[in-house]
Amino acid sequence: MLDEKNIPRLSRLSAILTLLQSKRIITSTDISKKFGISKRTAYRDIKALEASGVPIYTEEGKGYSLLEGYCLPPIMFSEDEANALITAAEFISKNKDQSLVENHCNAIEKIKSVLRYSNKEKTETLSERIYFASNYKNEITSNNLSTIQKAITNRYLIEIEYLSISKNENTKRKIEAQALYHTQENWILIAWCHLRKDYREFRLDRIEKIKVLKQHFESRNFKLRDYFKSFKI
Repeated sequence: MLDEKNIPRLSRLSAILTLLQSKRIITSTDISKKFGISKRTAYRDIKALEASGVPIYTEEGKGYSLLEGYCLPPIMFSEDEANALITAAEFISKNKDQSLVENHCNAIEKIKSVLRYSNKEKTETLSERIYFASNYKNEITSNNLSTIQKAITNRYLIEIEYLSISKNENTKRKIEAQALYHTQENWILIAWCHLRKDYREFRLDRIEKIKVLKQHFESRNFKLRDYFKSFKI
């Protein structure tokens, strides 16, 4: 939480604008908690942004969002923020899912394009001097993470061919992708399996084929934290 006394109002307004851009909707509670200010101050800050011409839409009982289609100018990153992004990029580059690596690299290139000129050379130097020892062989074991992420957020039903090594069988299943988590080595998909009529976990490196079906599934109100508690993971 930031201290209201230690952050100039202009900087806070800029940060709130970034927050509005990063989420579909935010509340005065979100703003007050993040910046250590009262809800009344958060409300005044929103009004100040509106008065300056920012098209903020208020949804009664929900919160605030930017008017759809409104584009903000490129964001300028501080040197510390740029270093954090470059460090994350080096970490992601060691991931075993090709789709994540490629999409993240593309995103980082776009981010680099809006860095201050003085920071560009520094980020290049840092990227050459950070190394993560995990997956040092640069193995790629899956290419389905991005597809599954979209299946989760859009509630697309997917069909997979899955190799179960423990049971030495290959099965075709229709599943409802609910969540993902990562271990030291693998991405794990939690999904409702139509074959087993229950939640099951699938390692992405054992999904041999995947097909997104033109069909949506109903929300099961899945909560990842509750799932972990119930299975004591």
